Amino acid sequence: MKATPSPGITKYQQVLNWLNDQIDKHSYLPGDKLPSIRQLSHELNLSKNTVIRAYQQLEADGKITACPRSGYRVAAGLHSVPTVPVPEPEFVDLMTLSKTIMRLPASREVLPMGSAHPDTNFPAIRSLYAEIGRHSRYQSHIPSHYQLPPGDENLLKQLVGINRELGITTSASELLITHGAQQAISLSLQAITRPGDIVLLESASYFGNLLLLESLGLQAIEIPFDAQYGWHFGALEAALQNWPVKAILINPSFNNPTGHVMSIQERREFLSLTGGIPIIEDDVFGGLAYHQRPLPLKTLDTENRVIYCNSLSKTLDSRLRIGWVIAGQYQPVIEKRLMTDNMGSPNLLHSAVGEFLTTGKYRDHLGKIRRSYSKKQKLFFQALSWALDRYPHLKERYHLTQPEGGYLCWLILPEPADSNRIYQEALAKGISLLPGNMFSAKDQHRHCIRFSFANYEDTPKWQQGLATLAGIIARHLAET
Repeated sequence: MKATPSPGITKYQQVLNWLNDQIDKHSYLPGDKLPSIRQLSHELNLSKNTVIRAYQQLEADGKITACPRSGYRVAAGLHSVPTVPVPEPEFVDLMTLSKTIMRLPASREVLPMGSAHPDTNFPAIRSLYAEIGRHSRYQSHIPSHYQLPPGDENLLKQLVGINRELGITTSASELLITHGAQQAISLSLQAITRPGDIVLLESASYFGNLLLLESLGLQAIEIPFDAQYGWHFGALEAALQNWPVKAILINPSFNNPTGHVMSIQERREFLSLTGGIPIIEDDVFGGLAYHQRPLPLKTLDTENRVIYCNSLSKTLDSRLRIGWVIAGQYQPVIEKRLMTDNMGSPNLLHSAVGEFLTTGKYRDHLGKIRRSYSKKQKLFFQALSWALDRYPHLKERYHLTQPEGGYLCWLILPEPADSNRIYQEALAKGISLLPGNMFSAKDQHRHCIRFSFANYEDTPKWQQGLATLAGIIARHLAET
């Protein structure tokens, strides 16, 4: 990083010109975090006051925004949104690809960056499983019985508090406990759609949600959404005008796979444009904001049409399979389906997790994992960027997202790239990742890769592994 000096131009103007150039040529995209004042002053060999003045000028020009406790970011919507074709509905066909990729045994992984499982190496997780052990011994001495919906009373009470922390005021009677968020979303789709109906979602979207559409015989309309331009609201309006959309499935906070967060302005515009259509809000990463995130769509909903789905899979352990749904007007039909599907919940886990949540350890755990993932995000970004930048034909030709929550990020490579080929080569080296076309019904995003940095460690093993991966990517692009 270097600001090129020019005769007759002040140091302040030099750094301002450099920053403008980096933003204009998309080295930093809307929403990207800019270098800290300390970092930039060190790398450009300029005083902090000079850098501060340049940042303040860019903020006044509307090119960047100041984020409390998070420095500066490129302003959202800064670059013009390109025209895109009107999206069309399509049936999903992802099952074969997903089964092939997800069969990799975890024991073969040297760098586990494929699956979106949380880091469970925290004291609270050990306390949780100790609680499960105690409840297991206790339940062996009481008569067997079904735990009917909506679920364990104590667990429901604790989930009310968790939702309050997320900004949602609700009551235990408005909650239904499900087998993870996946069942919550599945039941919600079944309640508001029929086979052949059209569901609108963002592109890229979590492959598990796409698989639900496939299993239910639903068609998908994917609204273009990317790290460079955010939501394409023109395409959204066109799709709604041209097709009878019956439901919307959206992951607005720390999107899986990109890590992107829909701004509060985008959320309000989205609700305004989609008036009357039921919305399923997938918020499984919402509790992992490093600093702050916009309020859930559920809290902005004035029409009682947002069905809110969440789980403990990303904040505690995915093996728990404890989720919940706040379904509003759709609760009676979802509760009926939950009853007939399950005939009862896993008593042991529900009672044990409910008891664990009463201890207060969950809140402390959230603080620890947020700080941990925030640190890992920075280290992973630096390590992978450094490894990729060693190849001149890669430098400044890729974009790696820097989410402010969760533990997923999205690597966008030049269009000729084929992430399936990269996946196969990386897999042979024990490096797991997910190719981008898993996150689209239309085989889009083939030039993208999703990574999980949940288990990243700043060790020689990881650095060497990322160097190996960068070499695979570099060779691949050199051949295309």
